[in-house]
Amino acid sequence: MSVNVNCVGGDTHNVFVYGSLLADEVVHTLLKRLPPTTPAILHDHHRFKIKGRVYPAILPVHNDKVNGRVLLGLSGVELHILDEFEDDEYTRTDVEVFLEDKSEKMQVYAYVWDNRNDPNLYSEWDFEEWKQIHMNDFVKMTNSFMEELESPESKPRVQTYEAFYKEEKDKPLQP
Repeated sequence: MSVNVNCVGGDTHNVFVYGSLLADEVVHTLLKRLPPTTPAILHDHHRFKIKGRVYPAILPVHNDKVNGRVLLGLSGVELHILDEFEDDEYTRTDVEVFLEDKSEKMQVYAYVWDNRNDPNLYSEWDFEEWKQIHMNDFVKMTNSFMEELESPESKPRVQTYEAFYKEEKDKPLQP
């Protein structure tokens, strides 16, 4: 059974997430709410680590799969916030995911890495590892991004990310 409830051009949107947006804290920081979610699998894609980044990328890879979840019922404004957050490194793409709890397919959006031949992509990105090592700083960076987004002269998310992580790197180590 295939269900299309993405409502492209309609009032609500559904987005497959597979990286930092698996963390409720990041989603809440961006959207100021936690939308309903459902576990999902995106077939024929792989979740890569990105050299020099703490977040992942997905690209089509035959016979591979990415576990994630679908954020359900997002408004146009919320979708715009995610578009800005993903910046120009990703392309919002229509994909079909398999809903684990309903055993059916759904057409949704996913943010796919824009550079298919990026030499900085490698290995498999691990959410649990990211949560332990990077989530707290990433939530702080996301807060900075939202403050920037709401200001009249906002910077793109990649610029906010790079500035935040440069500041963190430049801080003296605590004993």
